Amino acid sequence: QVQLVESGGGLVEAGGSLRLSCAASGTRFSINSIAWYRQVPGKQRELVASITRGGNTIYVDSVKGRFTISRDNAKNTGYLQMSSLEPEDTAVYYCAAIFYGSDRNYWGQGTQVTVSI
Repeated sequence: QVQLVESGGGLVEAGGSLRLSCAASGTRFSINSIAWYRQVPGKQRELVASITRGGNTIYVDSVKGRFTISRDNAKNTGYLQMSSLEPEDTAVYYCAAIFYGSDRNYWGQGTQVTVSI
């Protein structure tokens, strides 16, 4: 059973940093593309950043220059380094991955990020 296990969320003061991790398990297939989304209650889930296996990245404008998405192909793991955090970044963050050999998007369980003033 394929699982994406997220870690690294928590409470941080504005201006601080957090690093989220998303580790794949239960599959012998490598991650093709991986992305991070976030969701605030009452709002639609928003794409924050994505990265292909080759390293091509996309960021939503609000996090450019502050967040960095990366991956470790050997570990089948993705990361989201978040710096200069703002209260507006408060949300549940989800990772999503597509594996080689499948067109299905797998989701992590979500991790809460709270940025205090």
